[in-house]
Amino acid sequence: MTALGDIDRTPAGFRSGFACFVGRPNVGKSTLMNALVGTKVAITSNRPQTTRRAVRGIVHRPDAQLVVVDTPGLHKPRTLLGERLDSLVRSTLTEVDAIGFCVPADQPVGPGDKFIARELAGVKKTPVIAIVTKTDLVAPEKVAAQLLAVGELGTFADIVPCSARDGFQVGLVGDLLIDRLPEGMPLYPAGDLTDEPEHVLVAELIREAALEGVRDELPHSIAVLVDEMEPREGRDDLMDVYAHLYVERPSQKGIVIGHKGERLREVGAAARRQIEALLGTRVYLDLRIKVLKDWQRDPKHLRRLGFDD
Repeated sequence: MTALGDIDRTPAGFRSGFACFVGRPNVGKSTLMNALVGTKVAITSNRPQTTRRAVRGIVHRPDAQLVVVDTPGLHKPRTLLGERLDSLVRSTLTEVDAIGFCVPADQPVGPGDKFIARELAGVKKTPVIAIVTKTDLVAPEKVAAQLLAVGELGTFADIVPCSARDGFQVGLVGDLLIDRLPEGMPLYPAGDLTDEPEHVLVAELIREAALEGVRDELPHSIAVLVDEMEPREGRDDLMDVYAHLYVERPSQKGIVIGHKGERLREVGAAARRQIEALLGTRVYLDLRIKVLKDWQRDPKHLRRLGFDD
């Protein structure tokens, strides 16, 4: 809750509200949100469909507070999980004040982009800003051509190129989104950068490390649940984290463990470094692997892993 003193200091014309990033999988939505917030609040990976929940990042400016909602990539679902993620994206579109439609500069406009553009055309009252991401990966003339191609997808409030990697026009993206927010009081206290619970952030960091440590065909089958997270008894400088990494088949369990457990140790070490940076304390990470057969298609397993209806 925002303190009364903060309310008293809110300048006239202060804007606050929500904006979401939408796009097909792996177009840089999470990286762009992290760049706007100024710190890592959503995991990133070069694997498609990394984002599985609507993660909120809070951007604080003297004249505004922008809450960015990073959504999973819209795609043709093949599992019950995919259907629920698409439903999550569509519900988010109706709840925000502005939408950032992300299309990467390094890939041709394709059927997925056209599908999303048609979806956005049905969101009549919410301004849509088209954002050409990943401009650092291509030459300026290709960026220009992509801007023209994106402009042909629909009618947008603005079209802007940016690169979250090198910071090119990230601030301008924030400006354009904030311009569409209503005037109002801050929605979160000044120090908050996300409203995600710490145990959820920790689970996501473990999943990120696992995504980077395994083969390309495995990422969609990995889920992580933190079972317990608390300071070590009698120690104020050590956090004990117990977590399970779930896969769908025994063969996948072997891939994650690796030869003599080498890959799992690497995943654990990478995750522990990220968790320690997040929590600001030393961490003991106990990571176990369990097979949860076809969890992406089982309503009971989805509920257990936090993917409710």
